[in-house]
Amino acid sequence: MNTSNKLYRVSLKTLRLLRAFLFLALPAAALGACAVSQQKEVRMGTNYSAQIAQQLPLIRDPEALRYMNVLGDSLAKVTDQRDLQWHFNIVDSKEVNAFAVPGGYVYVNRGLIERAQTMSEVAGVIGHEIGHVTRRHSIRQMQKAQGANIGMSLGCILTRICGSGLATTAMDVGAGGLFAHFSRGDEIEADDEGIRTMIKAGIDPNGIPEMFRVLLDERKKSPGAVDAFFATHPMEEDRIAAAQALIRTFPPAQLEGLTRDSQNFHAFKERLASLPPSPEVKK
Repeated sequence: MNTSNKLYRVSLKTLRLLRAFLFLALPAAALGACAVSQQKEVRMGTNYSAQIAQQLPLIRDPEALRYMNVLGDSLAKVTDQRDLQWHFNIVDSKEVNAFAVPGGYVYVNRGLIERAQTMSEVAGVIGHEIGHVTRRHSIRQMQKAQGANIGMSLGCILTRICGSGLATTAMDVGAGGLFAHFSRGDEIEADDEGIRTMIKAGIDPNGIPEMFRVLLDERKKSPGAVDAFFATHPMEEDRIAAAQALIRTFPPAQLEGLTRDSQNFHAFKERLASLPPSPEVKK
């Protein structure tokens, strides 16, 4: 084993120990996720989704939304043990990003879908965001926001569509500084959840590291195009390696015949391309 691999394994072990310590040491009021009932979680998600619908431009095209929800439901139904009612939405933004709020609300930016080359890459993003909800990461981050205007804050950081001083302030004190940036530990857990969910749903989990690679390569060529994604999803080369390593732990027979791509996905992309262009970002 080379030195970098040893350091990587040590760092992961340290990360797990640190997360375990924080989980035990922090008061219940700070963590909060376990104290939030499912009823309250759904109510929170409904309220936040209403704010988001007011603050973000969303794709309303029924055909595009139908495909998005069929794909999302195929993933959610194999991993959600609480029978949430899931909602999968497309943010009409060129920015590359995706996010979720409590209670089963998942949002994927049009710009990310446009850059995806296969169905499994978008499924990987959706599976990852479902993981944030099922692991209740979104609950903890929403509680950290402490009642800030989530819709406005998300609009600023996830699409850079806001330019006013008021919006910038909301981003700094609300979701931009607290909710939108999941911890590295949360991201690793959501990757793990996403991979397992994709396999259960019969979709090739390699879509997750493949999408990471697409985004990392684009960051090298055009950093500004994917700034929003990396601001809210901390990621480097080691996350690709970790995802690939997890996939290799599954028996080869279990990975055979899983769906990587589909004609319906490319018809979906063509449908999005036929819609009016995303609104320009206000500088």
